[in-house]
Amino acid sequence: MSRVGKKPIQVPDKVKVMIESGKISVEGPKGKLVWDFPKEIEVKIDGSQVIVNRRKEDKISYSMHGTVRTCISNMIKGVTEGYTKALEIHGVGYRAQVQGKAINLQLGYSHPIGHPIPEGISVKTPKPNQIVIEGIDKVKVGELAAEIRSYLVPEPYKGKGIRYKGEYVRKKAGKAVA
Repeated sequence: MSRVGKKPIQVPDKVKVMIESGKISVEGPKGKLVWDFPKEIEVKIDGSQVIVNRRKEDKISYSMHGTVRTCISNMIKGVTEGYTKALEIHGVGYRAQVQGKAINLQLGYSHPIGHPIPEGISVKTPKPNQIVIEGIDKVKVGELAAEIRSYLVPEPYKGKGIRYKGEYVRKKAGKAVA
């Protein structure tokens, strides 16, 4: 049995959870999220708790049990606290700035890269070499951060590129040392 899936999810007072025919909607102070959960899983509200159970005892139900519970927990945390990912840009002349509904990245290519910002996500650039992504949906925040990072992944010789805040890039010795 799934250790994660067995745990009930505590719902704070300021959050409303509704379940209707395979959909769960969570509404809180920061916004509202709706998600279609798999039909193999049964979700119930018991007072101020959400309980997740399997309908059948097969492989798909086993694998989805803990996943569904974690997704619902992430939705509740998102509408109360929100999620944040911070990126750092390392390299001379590399910078980012938000322009309307897009983020403009100058990463040493012959042209600037404009990446659109999805609905429900806010992006800030407190410094030209820092990007802060905030939102209530954990998946969207993480996906946008990964897409921006993929434009220039940190290279191992000088460490230039876009990295998550606090990420350590292991540097290799150059040709002269080898």
